[in-house]
Amino acid sequence: MKTLITNKLRVALLLAVILVTLLAVAGCDGGKSSEKNGAKPAGGSITGGTVKVAGSTSVQPLVEELAEAFMDKNPDVAVSVQGGGSSAGVEAAKTGTAQVGTSSRELKAEEKGYDLTETVIAKDGIAVVVNSANQVSELSMDQVKKIFSGEIKDWSEVGGKKSPITVVVREEGSGTRGAFQEIVLGNSASLISSAIVQNSTGAIKTAVTKDINAIGFISLGSVDDTVKAVKVDGVEPSEAAVLDGSYKISRPFLFLTKGETDAATKAFIDYVLSEEGQKIVSEHYIKVK
Repeated sequence: MKTLITNKLRVALLLAVILVTLLAVAGCDGGKSSEKNGAKPAGGSITGGTVKVAGSTSVQPLVEELAEAFMDKNPDVAVSVQGGGSSAGVEAAKTGTAQVGTSSRELKAEEKGYDLTETVIAKDGIAVVVNSANQVSELSMDQVKKIFSGEIKDWSEVGGKKSPITVVVREEGSGTRGAFQEIVLGNSASLISSAIVQNSTGAIKTAVTKDINAIGFISLGSVDDTVKAVKVDGVEPSEAAVLDGSYKISRPFLFLTKGETDAATKAFIDYVLSEEGQKIVSEHYIKVK
């Protein structure tokens, strides 16, 4: 009887050892299979969530590119990006209809009271350019406004030779045009109706290069030696001048949030401000990190 009990114990122990071994092997194999199937180990990317971004149509294309890169790294997070305008972005952040509102302008005084957190993700500078042979090298902000609205029509009125000014602008819907109008003209004036309209930065540069009396505006990053960027209020357009705020024809690209952000939203904002995110920003605008 004693021998029978001992044999049963031995069998039970042997079965237990076999079971533990099988479970261990299965666990290791399962981990390898998961990795082969594309699953990421714990502690890797964000495990899930949705982030809705809404607002400025100027910011929208940049954020769409950033969102795509972010989702490549975090496939379980869905980031949707919508336009609507800067004011709509402020309202979306204020009411919580989007996790992130976007604006391509500074917040207005009344909007500052909405208790929103402002995160600058990029800056954009717009250079006023003339023909390299034009003797005018500096204009005041008021003169720029009056030239592009048609109030000043001859170069002699701003220190140049007596010649009619040829105004060259981007097409309707251009983000650069929208920003220029907002910053320089505001709500009190509109672009001169006789302006020559071009559909690209390159086309504006070509038009200015071919006409000694032409003046236009282009993104700062597109300035080269084919045209001359004039000083505005004594400040030469440059990345440094945009970043320190001394060059006034510039604007911030803002992310607006309210209260605590969830893990997915925080991860997206952190990515945009990361070295990788800012590298994407620098391909189009001025990075802030």
